[in-house]
Amino acid sequence: MIRNVLVTGGAGYVGAVLVPKLLRAGFLVTVFDTYWYGDVFNGIIDQSHLKQIKADLRDYPVIKQALTDIDVVIHLACISNDPSFELNQNLGKSINYDATIQLFDSAQKAGVRRFIYASTSSVYGIKKESEVTEDLTLEPLTDYSKYKALSELELLKKSSENFTTLVVRPATVCGYSPRLRLDLTVNILTLHALVNNQITVFGGSQLRPNIHIEDITDLYVKTLKFPDKQINGKIFNVGYENHSLQDIAELVKKTLADPSITIITKPTSDLRSYKISSAKIKQELGFMPIHTIADAIQDLQTAYRTGKIPDALTDDRYYNIKTMKKLAAKSTL
Repeated sequence: MIRNVLVTGGAGYVGAVLVPKLLRAGFLVTVFDTYWYGDVFNGIIDQSHLKQIKADLRDYPVIKQALTDIDVVIHLACISNDPSFELNQNLGKSINYDATIQLFDSAQKAGVRRFIYASTSSVYGIKKESEVTEDLTLEPLTDYSKYKALSELELLKKSSENFTTLVVRPATVCGYSPRLRLDLTVNILTLHALVNNQITVFGGSQLRPNIHIEDITDLYVKTLKFPDKQINGKIFNVGYENHSLQDIAELVKKTLADPSITIITKPTSDLRSYKISSAKIKQELGFMPIHTIADAIQDLQTAYRTGKIPDALTDDRYYNIKTMKKLAAKSTL
């Protein structure tokens, strides 16, 4: 029986929504995180089943100790998105690949029974196929996605009867989280519309797959309950809405129901376009999202209007690259 869950990066954007769900589902949860973006769990009244470890994934003795008596690892921790990774590529590689591989080894040696790895749908690169499925070749365009792809391979090599492994390739996550990120497409376009009454789209034709944060976190909870044989050694795309940036901007304006919002389109040299198919996870696991991009926009609107997103366009904590630059300046990375 799965009881003890370790969530690396548990105080991050996705983890801040996932951890409370795991606690409500009755799991004992250990969060392993640097807490670079602050403590997001103060609002949890009953923390009796929550253990928090403030440490770096590269601190191997600490992570080995944290794995004691753990049944499942959900590995979310990484240097997220391309700009943050490129700010310090050595740092990015040391966490997203070197420390991640070490975590795989340590977890297996510690007797962890199940390992869930959060990869990214950007590992495919740009594909001409209309259906970008899990069996297509990986052609990552950035170091961020390259090390995600390489880590997938290393984890899947370890799959066995005693060590169930699962790779999840999420689309871009959207929606409100207590550890909000505004460097994600739907989120930032929505907040610009709410704050400035204006949206700027660079390019516009590029496709971006999205998944609501409530859906991806629901899936992670469900991965603890699927039979081993149903997920062991498997890879699943998760992202059902593939829309162009221009269409997302139009959807923001429509959902906010404010005709005065203006959309400005500017040229860009970055015309990378991503799309994915999630037919496999629907067929094999029966997983379908119940939230939409429009729901994410409405959630962000509610959070903004109720004061949950103060200084939305000026506070560095909403932007990974800005926070990391501040940490680098203080030599704390």
